[in-house]
Amino acid sequence: MKYKLLLVLLSLFAVFFVATVVAYAQEKNPTDDEVNAVAKKLYCPVCPNTPLDVCETKACEDWRAQIRDQLSAGWSEQQIIDYFVAQYGERVLAEPQRSGFTSLVWMLPVLAVLFGVVLVWQVLKNWRSVRKPLVNNPPSASVSPEAIARIEKELREMK
Repeated sequence: MKYKLLLVLLSLFAVFFVATVVAYAQEKNPTDDEVNAVAKKLYCPVCPNTPLDVCETKACEDWRAQIRDQLSAGWSEQQIIDYFVAQYGERVLAEPQRSGFTSLVWMLPVLAVLFGVVLVWQVLKNWRSVRKPLVNNPPSASVSPEAIARIEKELREMK
């Protein structure tokens, strides 16, 4: 009987210990690196062209604290970004979305490089076709022997 009571108490203690460990593991405090990984994808609402992870304004500190709270609550990175876009518009995104008119931001550099490659190819192709031969071949002699004899005769008479 004593052993059964001891066994029950040990079992209850083990269950309590496991429940405490599980509850502690679920309470996640995100690290600064995790917060900055999300903040890097957002821009400061006050400073122009300054990523949220490096800005030192009060607004950015508040945003990073909000990101930390949202990560602690179990929000995903995309949910947090979507929340800030819904609150402040797409201007807070460090990287514009790849849809609609903003897709030109992604396509224009590629098109410019392709256009440049085609242009250089055309110029090189034209340079090759215009290039003159390095050796000048004299025209072939098609003068008849009678004409040569007459020219020599006239040259002798001039002396």
